[in-house]
Amino acid sequence: MDIDAYSELERTLPPVFARTEVPRLFPGMISPGRLANLDYQGLGPRKVTLGRKVGYTRADFIDWMRKRNEEVI
Repeated sequence: MDIDAYSELERTLPPVFARTEVPRLFPGMISPGRLANLDYQGLGPRKVTLGRKVGYTRADFIDWMRKRNEEVI
């Protein structure tokens, strides 16, 4: 992902979003189930919880995406 793509995400993503919203926000890229598995392994983005609901802050999710992208390169 290039720097412009991250800037666009910073501009368009909601400040906090639920794990169940990820398919709508990132169609075809990552599923809530995959995120849950990564979370279980300690490899997912930092999460916020409200009761049993799991979500992410925009900043933490984008930071996690950047780190994963750097690992691939």
